[in-house]
Amino acid sequence: MSLPDPVPFKIAVPDEKIRLLHQKLNLVSFPDELDDAGLKYGAPLADIRRLVARWKEGYDWRKNETALNSDLPQFTLNISVDGFGTLNVHFVHQTSKVENAIPLLFIHGWPGSFIEVQKLLPLLTKPSLEYLSFHVVALSLPGYGFSQAPTKQGFASAQYAEVGHKLMLALGYNAYVTQGGDWGARITRTVAAKYGGSHAKAWHTNFPLGAKPPISRPLLWLKDHLLPLDAAEKAGMQRSKLFDATGRGYFHEQATQPQTIGYSLADSPVGLLAWIYEKLINWTDEYPWGDDEVLTWVSIYLFSRAGPTASLRIYYETRQEDSTVAPKSKQPGSLLTVWTQAIGNLKFTSEHSHGGHFAAHEKPSELADDLRKFFGKGGAAAGVVPGKTGYD
Repeated sequence: MSLPDPVPFKIAVPDEKIRLLHQKLNLVSFPDELDDAGLKYGAPLADIRRLVARWKEGYDWRKNETALNSDLPQFTLNISVDGFGTLNVHFVHQTSKVENAIPLLFIHGWPGSFIEVQKLLPLLTKPSLEYLSFHVVALSLPGYGFSQAPTKQGFASAQYAEVGHKLMLALGYNAYVTQGGDWGARITRTVAAKYGGSHAKAWHTNFPLGAKPPISRPLLWLKDHLLPLDAAEKAGMQRSKLFDATGRGYFHEQATQPQTIGYSLADSPVGLLAWIYEKLINWTDEYPWGDDEVLTWVSIYLFSRAGPTASLRIYYETRQEDSTVAPKSKQPGSLLTVWTQAIGNLKFTSEHSHGGHFAAHEKPSELADDLRKFFGKGGAAAGVVPGKTGYD
């Protein structure tokens, strides 16, 4: 496959978009709120008022834009997707100084973006006497960040996986490994299923979705029916039930009528802020979000190439997708449950007492350590792609 060379990319939001943002912020109308509501009804009014005030006066997008450009080596590349034409794809590509480092494809989810790799990048690419180093590629999914969005219906897991795989081949990585959370978990799982063996050598996820083992896997089926859940698994199952009852409203809307909510997110910066902020707070484990940190995260959606509505359609398209690669599943209560073992050829688990949805952002050191254990000397995936430490 012959592709053109990647084009270096710097984020440069037009001044007009920043002026329009401030014009809209100056016209904001806030809703009322019940007494002592907290997070029970959604994003708290006091939090959104504070963030909007900061967005209007004090927050400097240009400063944060410059920091992103400084920290993250970014590129774009035209990639042909079967049946969908050619998309101009944005990605981060940081090579290690270790020549034979392991190529790693990192894929984000919603409401994340390429920014999730920012803290992980220096940990994985630096040479060390103790552990392997990685060449890291962080893809902006089509429709997210500064990647072009598809314009045809039906762009789902198989197509996102195709983009990631073709990107790795275009960069010269004929053999590579993957890591992903949220939608990144489903997409990297699809990469493993479609391109495993000859190209995608191993898959690591911090978002393990499992399902009850079928009778065709009798040992796991018996374990599921005979072994009692431990305390952590029981607590996890209760959390999953609570989330199903109180936290899935966004999912049903985005999976059924993404265009409708998309008008609000595209037109109202405050609506977009509240829609995403709620998830940042609810899906993290007491992570100390800074106001500017939140505003940068949300601004990437606001200033994205296609606009925030494009990022929602993955929910609709994957629900329509008839795929044996990524079957419907339920989230298990514990990483060690037999439900997780039923998803494939499970070789490595690591359970952490702290951390939430955005593992690479919340707990980058822990995630980096797990990847080193998985791929390093004595690890379950050691040698799947030959790699070295910086001092071998």
